[in-house]
Amino acid sequence: MEKFLLAFLIISNIITIVLYGVDKYRAKKDKYRISEKTLLFWSIFGPFGAFLAMYQFRHKTQKMKFYVTVFLLCLLQFALFFLFFYNKF
Repeated sequence: MEKFLLAFLIISNIITIVLYGVDKYRAKKDKYRISEKTLLFWSIFGPFGAFLAMYQFRHKTQKMKFYVTVFLLCLLQFALFFLFFYNKF
């Protein structure tokens, strides 16, 4: 179970990075974009990937909604990760 959860988190963060990168590329090329709802949805499962992608691609960093949401999701996922993997009773 632990390996499955860890693999899920890693894959989710990678998918999130890719989605932010694709959206930034499409924004530069003036093409059809990935919706903000989709980006925020994947940020729930991959907040560290979203945070990294925001600064790597300089994408969505000016939107306070993204900045605050992704930051809070990072804190939440870190806390849940800590409770699940390190707080065994």
